[in-house]
Amino acid sequence: MPAKIYEDLLEVMRDRGGLYKGLDIPEFFELVEELFTPEEAAVNNALPRKPISAADLAQQMGRPEPEVAAILKAMADKGLCLAIKRDGVQLYQAVPLMPGIFEFQFMPGTTTDRDKKIAHLIQAYKEAQDAATGPVKMTYPTARVITVDRHIPAGNQVHTYDQVATYIDKYDPISVGTCFCRHAAALRGEDTHDMPLDVCMAFGPMAEYGLSHLGGRRVTKAEAQAILDRSEEAGLIHMSRNTAADIDFICNCDRWHCEVVTRVLGQPRPALFFNSGFKPEFDADKCTSCEICLDRCPAAALTLADEIPVVDLDRCFGCAACATGCPEDAILMEAKPDFPAPPQDMKALVGAVKASRG
Repeated sequence: MPAKIYEDLLEVMRDRGGLYKGLDIPEFFELVEELFTPEEAAVNNALPRKPISAADLAQQMGRPEPEVAAILKAMADKGLCLAIKRDGVQLYQAVPLMPGIFEFQFMPGTTTDRDKKIAHLIQAYKEAQDAATGPVKMTYPTARVITVDRHIPAGNQVHTYDQVATYIDKYDPISVGTCFCRHAAALRGEDTHDMPLDVCMAFGPMAEYGLSHLGGRRVTKAEAQAILDRSEEAGLIHMSRNTAADIDFICNCDRWHCEVVTRVLGQPRPALFFNSGFKPEFDADKCTSCEICLDRCPAAALTLADEIPVVDLDRCFGCAACATGCPEDAILMEAKPDFPAPPQDMKALVGAVKASRG
């Protein structure tokens, strides 16, 4: 039987929610007993949803502040909680298993025996929970695609939230870390299809956390743009939270391992839940029917008809992987008419998700 502290942790993680929350199965306890020492589990169980200082948490727990502060720092370094600074004060915040703890495990890009063990334990827990609860039915997009705007011709309405340069210009610092999805797959011995790993980008306070605790690398705005260019060349998808103003990351995702992409592709109409608001248009005079775009399309949304690609808009993400790989520049991205703007901020996104669930 698991120790009482881990049984309490189960209830805490269940209440925190997220894609993978606490579930009373053996795989959950095998995982959390590897992730958390008993002392870390106790502090995790006491952490509130809002940021708190070590001093205030120690007071609530009735424990010495130096002891709690040391545990919190160790947890932040292990990706078990968030660490942020406000007005020079170090604060810590609880995070769910996913999004949160699972991703943080692999962003440092290390390859120790423990890393490999955790990669297998997390995958085993995901698979066991999926088997126990069934497929997730999506009702509203929580993530969105940012298309490659250099392939958008004049005459289209392009909002600031449609341009990755908007976020690169806005934020400082910017950090880059290892793609947690592909790195976890590599640790499990899976094929990562030679896709780049050092392309997971964070902004502002999230970047500070990555730089201070998760081995992130600080990059200039020019370096950040070069990382995005390299991701586009590889056919990766620019992805972030489905909000217009307050994103704190851009991931560059593949079709094989990204949790968001693979789950979306399991839906009957994937484009409803993962989209940029743009669609590809094909120039028949330039197209040579080489089928490179069909191979690069992560959603398998393209077929060839009369030697010209045809797009299934129920599947197409509008990511422009087809356009960035076209050797004849025969593909441009056109704005979809009346495509809804993303919610302005996280509060609006949560409200939209709740409304979609009735």
